[in-house]
Amino acid sequence: MDVGLIATGLGDDDQADVAVRAEELGYDAVWIGELWGESGVVRATEIAARTDKIGLGTAILNVYSRSPAVLASTAASLQRVSDGRFALGLGTSTPKAIEDLHGMAFDRPVRRAHETIEIVRAFTAGDGPVAYDGELLEVADFPSLDAPTPIYHAGLGRANRRVVGRLCDGWIPHNIPFSRLEEAFEDVAAAARERDRDPDEITVAPYVPSAVGEDPEEARDVLRRHVAYYVGSGEGYRRAVGTRFPDEADRVAEAWRDGDRTAAASAVTDEMVADLGVAGAPEEAREQLERLVAETNVDHPIVVVPDPASSEIAELTIDALAPATP
Repeated sequence: MDVGLIATGLGDDDQADVAVRAEELGYDAVWIGELWGESGVVRATEIAARTDKIGLGTAILNVYSRSPAVLASTAASLQRVSDGRFALGLGTSTPKAIEDLHGMAFDRPVRRAHETIEIVRAFTAGDGPVAYDGELLEVADFPSLDAPTPIYHAGLGRANRRVVGRLCDGWIPHNIPFSRLEEAFEDVAAAARERDRDPDEITVAPYVPSAVGEDPEEARDVLRRHVAYYVGSGEGYRRAVGTRFPDEADRVAEAWRDGDRTAAASAVTDEMVADLGVAGAPEEAREQLERLVAETNVDHPIVVVPDPASSEIAELTIDALAPATP
């Protein structure tokens, strides 16, 4: 089973320590998130220097706060220091992050993603000078770096999923119920076929929120709080969850908006937990992850330990879901 892991700090271990441990446990790739705090790029560089074989990716860097040229030079640098193990994961992020953190307008996110990915692809192809005249972005005269890099995109809505199909090597969905992934992928596949691309060559690599505990209900409660946070604080996530659970997602979001976090988490049903993540005792959770890969179009599940998890649950989750269990 090809499994990735979002590297997060664990007790006294920082992200790089966890990445080293993930390599020892047989994870196929470690992915680095970035919102606010330490730089995901610096962290990825440290991990590249401290590991030997494990794949390395960003999940995700937003397409607003770094120019396409900076993203391309970042990819080239990380390809060099990792000996070709790097994949560039991009996404539009959210209005909250782009406007309130970065002080930028969250304008035309799908078009911004499309043009950014096209330019990054051109700037890393090694094919000579790059010229691009888009609706939002323009570049000219500078040479392309010889650093071909797989590009993944966290397209959530239908238009953003079409960007994946047109331009990307992989798709990182989050909070689309697993039972709806194949249906959602049809937008990716249709866009790929329009460009004479083979949809089967696009890696489906969803976030898989995961909590493993000796007390299965405690583990499921971690996922309830995780789902409630995303459904309550992000309209795109509410719509994604609502593709299967429309009424339930509305109840969660309403409770969250009213400020009742406990009620919001309680409104996340057992069916939602089962279709949006992996939770339970070690053997139970591992079986869920294996079944997810066997019964859906998931190629590369990316295990995400939610923030509400205790250090004990986080550690057990990383160990229990590793391809080569300790």
